[in-house]
Amino acid sequence: MASEVSRTPAVRHSIAATFTDVNPHVPVGVAEAAQLAAEGAGAQALLAVGGGSTTGTAKAIALCTGLPIIAVPTTYAGSEMTPVWGLTERGEKKTGVDSRVLPRVVIYDPELTFSLPARLSVVSGLNALAHSVEAFWAQGRNPITSLMAEEGIRALAQGLPGVVEQPEDPTTRSRALYGAYLSGASFAVAGSGLHHKICHVLGGAFDLPHAETHAVILPYVLAFNGPALGDIAGPIARAFGSATPLAGLVALCLSLDAPKSLCELGMPKDGLERAAALVGAQLPVDNPRPIGVSDILSILENAWEGAEPHLGTLSIPKDRDSVRK
Repeated sequence: MASEVSRTPAVRHSIAATFTDVNPHVPVGVAEAAQLAAEGAGAQALLAVGGGSTTGTAKAIALCTGLPIIAVPTTYAGSEMTPVWGLTERGEKKTGVDSRVLPRVVIYDPELTFSLPARLSVVSGLNALAHSVEAFWAQGRNPITSLMAEEGIRALAQGLPGVVEQPEDPTTRSRALYGAYLSGASFAVAGSGLHHKICHVLGGAFDLPHAETHAVILPYVLAFNGPALGDIAGPIARAFGSATPLAGLVALCLSLDAPKSLCELGMPKDGLERAAALVGAQLPVDNPRPIGVSDILSILENAWEGAEPHLGTLSIPKDRDSVRK
């Protein structure tokens, strides 16, 4: 007597709609248009294939609709591992934390990053690296996040040079994606501090490119904080394979030919004092060393100039015509 097997009919899934009008820093108008597109199509889930801006747009939809996100990152932003959202309106970037925006599934495929140009690979990877570095001193840090952050720095420092030299090598691409994953995961728990506050202000108020801004600012924040890092200096330096955290970071940036100044990113020099004031308005912030508006202005002036970052005391550009507050 033949047995009968009950089979459940296969469920077919299809793309209900496609939204491609993604913009950096997720302007509110773009987020609203994306939400309307998702709701109008009766979408049941969000498939975000792309970089941090794409993931950020999906997060904006999820924040309002609760739709689950499946993220397929094609850069090293690390945003796919965090419950952090960001929206920009009238020159101000606002961020928040909400579990609804954390992707339910993340798929990493190194082959999808083969076409990412070398420069974008570099700045995207340095953006991820900034998450790991700041996770060492952010308010929510703990021994586990520090271990993840150290390994994230190590993976990116080892992987990014290979990505530049052999952009279609799946091993180096996988190494960089692994570092981005760890960086995002450690940042998700530890949180952010001074570095991210500065970058968010520059992105929101002056529309500077997100990843490039992180790449430029990080050495100057690390230089400022260097004397106060204490015990955490050891694991950061060890991850870079260097004597000090700053030396390791600077050497990596030089080897990758990373952008060196805010000037080359289009930051107006006459906007530096306004930027310092906007960051200052968000103080106090978790930071190893006390920080004031005058310190922020010094960091920004040196970053605009592309001056060599010096541990502890930042050099002042010779032609500085502004007065510290």
